[in-house]
Amino acid sequence: MRGTFKFYKTPESKWYIDIPGWDPADIDALQMVLGADTMLDKVSGNTNACYLDISDQPFDGADEIKLIENLKDSVGGGNYLMKRFKGESVQQEMWLCEVTEYVFGYLPEVIYVDVRLQLP
Repeated sequence: MRGTFKFYKTPESKWYIDIPGWDPADIDALQMVLGADTMLDKVSGNTNACYLDISDQPFDGADEIKLIENLKDSVGGGNYLMKRFKGESVQQEMWLCEVTEYVFGYLPEVIYVDVRLQLP
């Protein structure tokens, strides 16, 4: 699976992923927390929105986010580590919730990402 997803920050400084067709009553499930919000601040250049090309297969220009702890049988999702971003060491740990499984259909061992500040 490969797709481009919009991430946006609210005036309250909360990051969310925009998934078309998601039930707005369950918007809290789309909030990026526990390190994922910090990662989005970094990759967006501290702006309020960005687009990420995301895949479970390597592609040119992508950085890796590796699964370090599968939490599918407890809280859902998993703990991931982004060691590098655009050649710089970031060592950013993050929890990606069960929405990750919704997007990919499973919990990938590695997620490949490349940032776009806007769609082409």
